[in-house]
Amino acid sequence: MKIAVCGLWHLGTVTAACLASAGHTVVGLDDDPALIDQLSAAVLRVAEPGLADLSAAQLAAGRLRFSTDFAETADVDLVWIAYDTPVDEADRADTQFVQDRALRAIAAMRPGAVLLVSSQMPVGSVARIAAAADRPDIHYACSPENLRLGKAISVFLQPDRFVIGVRNQATRDILTAVFAPITDRLEWMSVESAEMTKHAINAFLATSICFINEIATLCESSGADALEVERGLKSEQRIGPQSYLHAGGAFSGGTLARDIAFLRTLATQTGVGIPLVEGVFASNEFHKTWLPRCIAGVFPSLVGRRVTVLGLTYKPGTDTLRRSAAVEAAQWLHAQGAEVHAFDPQVHTLPPGLASQITLHDSLASALADTEAMVVMTPWPEFLVMDPALAPSVVFDAARFLEPVLLSQPRLRYFSIGRAL
Repeated sequence: MKIAVCGLWHLGTVTAACLASAGHTVVGLDDDPALIDQLSAAVLRVAEPGLADLSAAQLAAGRLRFSTDFAETADVDLVWIAYDTPVDEADRADTQFVQDRALRAIAAMRPGAVLLVSSQMPVGSVARIAAAADRPDIHYACSPENLRLGKAISVFLQPDRFVIGVRNQATRDILTAVFAPITDRLEWMSVESAEMTKHAINAFLATSICFINEIATLCESSGADALEVERGLKSEQRIGPQSYLHAGGAFSGGTLARDIAFLRTLATQTGVGIPLVEGVFASNEFHKTWLPRCIAGVFPSLVGRRVTVLGLTYKPGTDTLRRSAAVEAAQWLHAQGAEVHAFDPQVHTLPPGLASQITLHDSLASALADTEAMVVMTPWPEFLVMDPALAPSVVFDAARFLEPVLLSQPRLRYFSIGRAL
């Protein structure tokens, strides 16, 4: 089938390359001519394992190309809206940004084609786009994004399932053909249910993170070990081994917080109380104080002390720094007067604002030289092969990532969440 993917940042580039690899003819559309030139040469601005090679292979095969001409939506069976929805520091999403670009794509679409929205948008957005477009001759659908940074290609091409919201059988038939080369595990529902499912999934994951972190904090003062409690939870049949339960840092990034914000806004608009969801934000904000509280118990002052942060990206497998808990931790350390050094295998330069606060190194050994304390943030596999002799005498490792490597070192003071401090 012929497909146009609109919006070519992380979600869009993954979607376009994967659909092309499934045998579809795909054109990726975006406003930025420089970005289009780079993508046409298989040069990506985002880091995602395997994506550059997959894009290059599909370009060479002639199944994938890129353009700034949105009139090309006139010749496709499906327009896939895949913009990364902008969000501010208060987790407020700029949904108008996505709607305006969707309307531009709709303007040229032929009758009978499908508009599929995957951008992270509040429930009711597809209906609002349809009303604004006033094009009853096309079909509207929603398949909420399931972009797991660092694993995006395998998740798209080997999915648990795709959630798809449609309004009629004709839309379902077209989308069945689109997904047929990838999977037949399709969860069909209404458009609004599909939109709400995304909110519910992320709110559930955020709640799970806050729950296990609160339990872990209690473990620290009761003699219990959060890892053992986690094992007890996951071996309970009603909970299960794949549960999103592992004590560590507070959740960060815009994804989980954005969907909770959507639910809070909906609750306010409809006058419905959602005290559990409201409490997730408060719990997560409190948990962000674990590192400051822990450090204060070791260093009365950080002024002039050299502290090294391991990992700066939002999560491993990506180069995304925006809304990264690691960056927030580094900025807090800098604000306390620490001399902040860092190493991240995927980060080679820092934006000017961060470069003035963080000294970035090109090797683990360089970053750890002469440091007084180490803060383990992003769990990059590269850190697991570090020489324990490089570690300073004080280590803060919230998620216990380097425990197998460092805990046997008697000279270390090793602090982690969920163990007696």
